[in-house]
Amino acid sequence: MVGAGIFSLPRSFGAATGVVGAVVAWTITGVGMYALARVFQTLAEVRPDLDAGVYSFAQAGFGHYAGFLAAVGYWLVGCIADVSYWVLIKSTLGAAFPVFGDGNTVAAVAVSSVGIWLYHALVLRGIKSAAAVNAVVTVAKILPILAFVALVALAFDADRFASNLWGAGGDVALVGAVEQVRSTMLITIFVFIGIESASVYSRYAQKRTDVGIATIGGFLMVLILMVLATLLPYAVLPATELGNLRQPSMASVLERVVGTWGAVFVGGGLIVSVLGAYLAWSLITIEVPFAAARAGDMPRFLARESRRGVPVASLWLSNGVIQVLLILTLFSDDAFTTLVKLTSTMVLVPYLLSALFAVKLGSASGQVSLMQRFWAVAATIFALVMIVGAGLQFLLLSSLLYIPATALYVVARREQGRSVFTRVELIMFGILLLAATAGVYGLATGAIGL
Repeated sequence: MVGAGIFSLPRSFGAATGVVGAVVAWTITGVGMYALARVFQTLAEVRPDLDAGVYSFAQAGFGHYAGFLAAVGYWLVGCIADVSYWVLIKSTLGAAFPVFGDGNTVAAVAVSSVGIWLYHALVLRGIKSAAAVNAVVTVAKILPILAFVALVALAFDADRFASNLWGAGGDVALVGAVEQVRSTMLITIFVFIGIESASVYSRYAQKRTDVGIATIGGFLMVLILMVLATLLPYAVLPATELGNLRQPSMASVLERVVGTWGAVFVGGGLIVSVLGAYLAWSLITIEVPFAAARAGDMPRFLARESRRGVPVASLWLSNGVIQVLLILTLFSDDAFTTLVKLTSTMVLVPYLLSALFAVKLGSASGQVSLMQRFWAVAATIFALVMIVGAGLQFLLLSSLLYIPATALYVVARREQGRSVFTRVELIMFGILLLAATAGVYGLATGAIGL
């Protein structure tokens, strides 16, 4: 969960809302994400046979095409998140090397491309070797964040904090406050992506209860860090300045507090954090197509493993997609923000299907307690509200990715000699096709911008 998002929170919130809006947004997201964490904990304990996370939950609950959509959606979320990491690294370096700009220049894409394939080579050496590197990086990336929290807390100005209660405009009207909160919700979703990752790798767990402990414990620790990283900057800078800071804005905030070394310190921490998060997401990203291929919902070639146990075909496909998406950032004015919102919208679909599956289990199984059913319903409502609140633009853009990816499903079904769609699945595909057509039209006419 701790990757690029936390380092961008001061500007993302400062540009959208004040202290009150931030508290409301984190409260809503905190409760909603806690509900999802409880869903993943419940499913890990009640259905230990489902060991591939969001993909296996959707497939078991709603059929092969729904499972495929959850798998490909989650897989693309990982790919898009990995691209956002490279954009933010180069944006960070852009402060010292203008050739990198905001992370979406030709030079930035070229250097990032080298990084993609260096990581590719690392993962090819074996999952355990890559995981060992990630364990070290996890410790290294938390230390600068803790230092940021401590130093900014020491500079806390109560009067400044009070002046930022309602944001840059000082708007206390209900309509204005609601819009402020809504504009931050996709950001809060983005920084929690990864909450389900223990479920994705649950087949490696020695005890099924460890999956739930990792999920809930990780959520609570990260929530505390995220809230502090958001609220403390309001006590040292006006909201108008926070909203105009260069990303990573956490570095810019600390620079205002302690001087240039603060920006360098946090910038270094960001690079370590993002490189570690990239590695972690690379491992998760290749696991999902591999699991779907083993279950017959993706082509058989994606189930191939190397002698070192690496899903090698899935690795090549994933990094190929990441490379293409990275090149496409050259055509985006604000690549990082666009990637954040698109990622957040797409991940909500697998989350919704997982929550609905937990609701379904609660109705049919005596193994699910009343409290577990409550959290499943709460998670379902939260995911639905967030999908609607995300806005039509990113739903249409995400459909543009689902439609060509469906070719993988068609190949998998043909390999098994099965009909491609049931009647219900054909309707689902038709809805996606209409949305993709609308997305193409919106991009062509300028109604949808990147």
